[in-house]
Amino acid sequence: MASSLSRTLPETSADTRAGDAAGVRDPFFDNAKYLAIVLVAVGHAWEPLPGSGRVVEALYSFVYAFHMPVFIVIAGYFSRGFDMSPKRVWRLFTGILVPYAIFEVAYTLFHRAVEDPGFPLTPADPYWMLWFLPALFLWRITTPFWQLVRWPVPLALAVAAFASMSTGIGDDLQLMRVLQFLPFFVLGLCLRPEHFAALRRTRVRVAAVPVCLVALLGAYWSVPRMSTSWFFRSYGARELGEPVWAGAAMTLLLFAVALVLGACFLAWVPRRRLWMTVLGAGTLYGYLLHGFLVRGARYLGGYDHPFLETPAGRIAVTLTAALLVTALCTPPVRRVFRYVVEPRMSWALRRDGAGTRA
Repeated sequence: MASSLSRTLPETSADTRAGDAAGVRDPFFDNAKYLAIVLVAVGHAWEPLPGSGRVVEALYSFVYAFHMPVFIVIAGYFSRGFDMSPKRVWRLFTGILVPYAIFEVAYTLFHRAVEDPGFPLTPADPYWMLWFLPALFLWRITTPFWQLVRWPVPLALAVAAFASMSTGIGDDLQLMRVLQFLPFFVLGLCLRPEHFAALRRTRVRVAAVPVCLVALLGAYWSVPRMSTSWFFRSYGARELGEPVWAGAAMTLLLFAVALVLGACFLAWVPRRRLWMTVLGAGTLYGYLLHGFLVRGARYLGGYDHPFLETPAGRIAVTLTAALLVTALCTPPVRRVFRYVVEPRMSWALRRDGAGTRA
């Protein structure tokens, strides 16, 4: 991401180290980002499926238990070097807030065109998946604080638990999600290259297989017993019809589950440069653009065909989503959309006394 956010899902141009002292991109993280963005797109494509069935719901719960946490942990990892220097604050502005403003307008106009002509433009209430951009902005500007406190992850968990037990936080900037996902970002800030290296051990990779199988069985069991809304972190316990204490309990439980499954996922991410590695550098494009395809198909009746109610139809939706988001991460697509996804905006910087850009 040449401006900050093309690597902010989950890396920034200010943080190209990728755990490497020479500043060379680590293929492992690009591979991880690509595989995670595929899971994001597939999960979004599953949502509108008619009569999806218990198997799809179980897979949906399994994926949603860890895919965004993985993104956010890596985002935190690559935010370790963030400070409030003018250079990095500018990159934060051009890499996050400007694309957010552009795509908030674009998705609003798109929604008006295909679904609801009166749909309002609400920058303070992000459109669907765009919540991640203002969330990342808020997490990142608090980085210096989390690097000062003695027990950052327990403190962030306490904040998330308090949020999940609260009511009336409101939809402004999806603050409930910002607070409940915060521990994953803070965890990423605390991680070091050796933590990711530990996942390469053979015993970790072998153990990941039965752990994931057990998690899939647990997801299948939980489908009729637990609301998937817990995974979105958009609501407090009372809004989900649960007692207040359940908010804190679910915060800790879902954090532990995401931590274990995220480790299993990362343990099997390839470490060497592959065909997917170059796509990992364009995950912001896939993230921001695939929503037009998913929501367009939903609003224009693409999910109404009876074929999609069959197992073959559900497999077709899964493969189509994976292929489309892959295409959106390719260099040709990035060249076309670079000016709105990664605006340079050097023209907006004042010149210092030496006649150079500040």
